[in-house]
Amino acid sequence: MLATQDICPSGATLGMELMRLARERDLIDLRFSLVAAEFAATDHYDQEGFISPIDWIRFNCHMTSNAAADRVAVGERLGELTESTDAMVSGRIGFAHMTVMARTANALGTRFNEGALIDKALENSPGKFHHICRHYRHAADRKGYEAEQADLVENRWLSLSSVEDGSLLINGVLDPVGGAALRTALEPLARKSGAHDDRKLDRRQADALVELACGGEQRAQIQVTSSIETLLGLAGAPAAEMEFSLPVSSTTVERLACDSSIARVLLDSESTVIEVGRSKRVVSEPARRALRVRDGSCRWPGCERHGSWTAAHHVVHWIHGGTTNLENLVLLCHRHHWMVHEGKWQLIRSDEGRMTTIPPTVTFGPPPRGPD
Repeated sequence: MLATQDICPSGATLGMELMRLARERDLIDLRFSLVAAEFAATDHYDQEGFISPIDWIRFNCHMTSNAAADRVAVGERLGELTESTDAMVSGRIGFAHMTVMARTANALGTRFNEGALIDKALENSPGKFHHICRHYRHAADRKGYEAEQADLVENRWLSLSSVEDGSLLINGVLDPVGGAALRTALEPLARKSGAHDDRKLDRRQADALVELACGGEQRAQIQVTSSIETLLGLAGAPAAEMEFSLPVSSTTVERLACDSSIARVLLDSESTVIEVGRSKRVVSEPARRALRVRDGSCRWPGCERHGSWTAAHHVVHWIHGGTTNLENLVLLCHRHHWMVHEGKWQLIRSDEGRMTTIPPTVTFGPPPRGPD
């Protein structure tokens, strides 16, 4: 009788076979991407009644929309990503690295520099490399990164519908920061309550959401890790790190820094921790109570959101030298607080205490040219 080890290959043998197959798959994906980009330049998809080449590839090649878009993006950038292509053909990086590189190139345009990222691709997994590229994009084009994050907020949605037995169906999409805030609030409530707790994770999360909706005095505390340069919004600064989220922009950090439910870790230019915890400039609870008595609700003209659902906003942010005195504070609901920071609206208080809003400046035509 043959022993089992004489019939079944060892784990090491299977591992080597998986790596060989993965490399073959990556090379096929690279060839597929080149053909997909060439196909996207034709109008064949339109002749067959599809709305885009990606839609045609999705349907006829049995792929998801994201997978099809990744391959078109790689194929269109293949002639520019020479270092990445060489690294992939030699097996030092995978096709997943190529998709991240191509997407980053598409986002940055002429600001993209493959040489600044290729070593990072060689040293990191695709997931970690994606995270690094988010920081690179913020450093290279902060305004573009902020605009993308603002679009994600504008496109978040939530659908609630009841079924025959009265149960509520919930469906929706949140932006990374909103999703991080929700997960941070749910995580502590969704933990097992003891050895006797045999609820599965999805049940515990549902129970946590109900418990959160029913109220509670303790607010969730999100940790944000940022450099001084990011906090000040300096050019070339990386994005900030946030629990349960992709890297976030400096304007988002500025808004979060107004709120005492955010704990921050500040780093210097050498990534050395120079401060941990909440700033002394964060509004104290007695000051919050005074604000609620004075303002009552969100001070944005026409908004009546109750003070218990607002944050204390610095009219002149403490980052820019503003104080935390009541004269420099105003209550804003989440939506209007976001509009002031990420949305680029201005909020000005007159000598009589009346609040005036100024919409963001809209620029038409190409941006002004800088020095050569």
